[in-house]
Amino acid sequence: MNNTFNINRFGLLLKRQWLDFGKVYLISLLVVVGALVGFYFYYIPSPFKENNFDYDGNLDMRFRYPIYLILGFLFISIVASSYFSLLGQKSRAILELMTPASTFEKFLSGVFYTTLVSFASYIILFYLIDLSFVKYLNMHLGEFKNTSKASSALTVDGFFDQILSDKKYREYCVMFFGFPFLITSIFLLGSAYFKNFHYIKTALITMVFSGFCVYVVFKASELLTKNMYRANYSGSEDSKNDILLGLLAATAILTLIFWLITYVRLKEKEV
Repeated sequence: MNNTFNINRFGLLLKRQWLDFGKVYLISLLVVVGALVGFYFYYIPSPFKENNFDYDGNLDMRFRYPIYLILGFLFISIVASSYFSLLGQKSRAILELMTPASTFEKFLSGVFYTTLVSFASYIILFYLIDLSFVKYLNMHLGEFKNTSKASSALTVDGFFDQILSDKKYREYCVMFFGFPFLITSIFLLGSAYFKNFHYIKTALITMVFSGFCVYVVFKASELLTKNMYRANYSGSEDSKNDILLGLLAATAILTLIFWLITYVRLKEKEV
């Protein structure tokens, strides 16, 4: 089939792909829900616990940051790594390749489900669970005995409300917005490239390559700065913004490269 794009055919392809991909997606989503609820129950402040407050005297909700990042990484990477995994099974691969849709449409469906749907659903899911626990805490703030230096008026902000209300958090969120797309593009490529053990192989190669790149950059900077004196310079706000913008541009370029390689790999399988 040629590489044309037909919106009606693409819609039918999305419905067809959901029959196989939807099972893995929904199971992963249920696991994430259970993990989030479990972590919140375990780490959330309680009147029956000690050390409920942070250094500023507010209820300590810092556990949300590592949970959000780690669970989010695992969820979107596992979902992306499973999308084209059927192409590694000969019996299922034939049916997949015979699907009446162009390679470009199959590639777009992969990007749609593994990037847009998975990332958006995780954000919504985390927001709803966090909002439920935050509302519960705010309804029972009078049960907490605060002996710290904080004021008597306590409030608990939602995770995303806390981030969006801080200017620095908003700037970093914008600059690091491309990382979820980069992660899904890497594991989507792994699902199309490897025949089995897609997630493990992709994760190992990514860790080895990332470690090698960090080592090369560290050694290069060490050689370039040899016999130089270190100057204490915090850098201006513009220079920091330039670094963050450069990071955003780099992640966007790498994401596009991995998507292109995935598309070429799918074309090779069609042949």
